[in-house]
Amino acid sequence: MALIALAADKGSPGVTTAAVALAAVWPRRVLLAETDPAGGDLVYRSAAAHGGPLNPNTGMLSIAATARRGLVPDQLWDHVQPLSGGLEVLVGLGSSEQAAGLTGLWPTLGRAFASLAESPNAPADVIADCGRVSGDTPAAELFPHAALVLLVSRTEPEAIARVRDRAAALSAKLHGGPRGAASLGMPMIGVVLVADTNNAAKLSGQVNDMLVHAQTGARVVGTIADDPAGADQLAGRKRGRLDKSLLIRSARKVTSDLYQQFGAAWSMPTGPAGADLTGHAGAGR
Repeated sequence: MALIALAADKGSPGVTTAAVALAAVWPRRVLLAETDPAGGDLVYRSAAAHGGPLNPNTGMLSIAATARRGLVPDQLWDHVQPLSGGLEVLVGLGSSEQAAGLTGLWPTLGRAFASLAESPNAPADVIADCGRVSGDTPAAELFPHAALVLLVSRTEPEAIARVRDRAAALSAKLHGGPRGAASLGMPMIGVVLVADTNNAAKLSGQVNDMLVHAQTGARVVGTIADDPAGADQLAGRKRGRLDKSLLIRSARKVTSDLYQQFGAAWSMPTGPAGADLTGHAGAGR
């Protein structure tokens, strides 16, 4: 299985941009799920494959009725829409008020997301954009079913302090307590830094040392370039060679490193790789 859950502690560090960028270059077929209980963004920032707007009623909102009767992983595809470029998306809720319709269903969704890679018909990994996880967000109920929980953070001192504390709290909740350098729990908790590429390597090492010293059970798994122009290209707001952007190049490095480290532990479903919004085929094609 491979459910990859992305989240942030506070503010807007770029979880949705990171999730879309990683999904766009993912080496296998992938479903991008907007699972933020506060509501999704893609319906406002991305076009559907047919060139028009995405349907806000087809996605997390429509899946609620299906999930109440039980959810077979392949049923997820009935609620998916392709973006321009081919990426398959489960569009998020329109507002936080609609999250009430998913009360009690988050573990069911988590099991379906995690099992989709084992589908005999249309296997895929799932990248879930869970938004902010401060407080008792119901999206955190997806985490026990994930192969990897990625906390997205910027590199200001206060952001690093918050991600350290959030990682430690998640480790206590998911793993039962603090973890040393030689004892990582499952699901693994990773940190993705949104950083200037000029000092990304140095910052990654410093933050990783801090996470280890604090016994958070988390590790820095990579950096996504702080690239506003690339983010605008990814959202369709700006023209340009997206595949040459710092954003996409850094996303490729993160996915490559993740697969080098964890790919053998994830099942290898057959079938096409995920669509690549950058205009190039995914590594699995």
